[in-house]
Amino acid sequence: MSTGEDTDHGKRPTAGIVTFVVAAGLGILFASLVPQVPEAVRTVLALATGTEPAPSVADEARRRAEDPSDERAEIVKLTGEQIETAGIELAPVQDGKLVTRILAPGTIVPHADRIARVSVKLSATVAELRKKLGDRVAKDEVMAVLESREVAGAKSEYLAARLSSDLAKDLYERDKDLWDRRVTSEQLLLRSRAAAAQARMSLDIARQKLFAIGLTEREVAALPEQPETALRRQEIRAPLAGRVVDRKVDLGAAVGRDNLETELFVIADLDRVWVDLAVSPTDLPLVREGQTVTVAAHGLAYRAVGNIVFISPMLDREAHSARVVAEIANADGNWRPGSLVHATIDVGEYAAPLAVPTSAVQTIGKGQVVFVRTVDGFEKRMVGLGHSDDRISEIVSGVAAGETIAVTNTFALKAEFLKSLAED
Repeated sequence: MSTGEDTDHGKRPTAGIVTFVVAAGLGILFASLVPQVPEAVRTVLALATGTEPAPSVADEARRRAEDPSDERAEIVKLTGEQIETAGIELAPVQDGKLVTRILAPGTIVPHADRIARVSVKLSATVAELRKKLGDRVAKDEVMAVLESREVAGAKSEYLAARLSSDLAKDLYERDKDLWDRRVTSEQLLLRSRAAAAQARMSLDIARQKLFAIGLTEREVAALPEQPETALRRQEIRAPLAGRVVDRKVDLGAAVGRDNLETELFVIADLDRVWVDLAVSPTDLPLVREGQTVTVAAHGLAYRAVGNIVFISPMLDREAHSARVVAEIANADGNWRPGSLVHATIDVGEYAAPLAVPTSAVQTIGKGQVVFVRTVDGFEKRMVGLGHSDDRISEIVSGVAAGETIAVTNTFALKAEFLKSLAED
């Protein structure tokens, strides 16, 4: 009896274990087939039986996304119409030039050769102001009219010297004619010639005085025809075309010497401006005159391209940087002097046998891919990258020259690819 009882007790535990194993196996099978079963349940069942938990759909999609070498879902199917609607642009893989650049902060300043200060050279009173702040002026356009006793005196002196010179010249020509006919003496002829030369010298001196106070050749030639009331007036003309950026005097103001204001206007031609750049000593050996510079500013969408025109041979003692000046066009007036900007200087080029726009490359998992155009849509292709700049990237493996790839809106293709992985 005791032997039979021992045998029955030994069979019952064995049957229980078998029953548990069978139930656990069915549970694992159910959990693997039904995605809605929580992952924790699968894990508990797996631990109870000593087996690995079955992967979920999310795990499978995550694994495929993190492993670009998986070949089970490499195609994103799109029709030509869908590609056009999505705004995806295509381009062939070809060679390209990558540019090495350095970045430098800078400030917009007026072009030193395109700024002028309109000043007076004698004591006068402002009789007319024909230009105001902000007005545009043409070269030689009258900006103001002054009244001055010095101007009247200089003009009168010139007119008197001109009259004396003409008279002395006539007397000399008469005496020379008499000398040729042996009617007068040689001594009288020599005195007449000396007087004519002296009068001519006085006229030249008076003429130079007028130029010194600001009159032009045309104004001097027109003096004999002017009325006497105009002798005290002097027109102030613009030395260059541009815009009035500063006006220093008012109507009726006394200007000139004796601690009075001598500067009337400041004119600036801002169609071209300079960019004062601060380049670090480590980057300075790479910078050369004539190199291309691209200028941008925070918050502004437009860019300007120019060239370096000057590199200072000295470093700034306080900033420990070198002054580099670039010139850019500013016909639209977008670049205002005083604006803070940053510039990229092109200091070198690298010829890449194969290159694609940077926008064509996407990161999936731990690798970089491009999307190659196929009959059905796009094929995700793993690529190896070499050198790159902010425009293009060198391709060292993965695609061949001439293959057509997507170069814009590639993020949409990436999203569609990951979506297809999750659905598989």
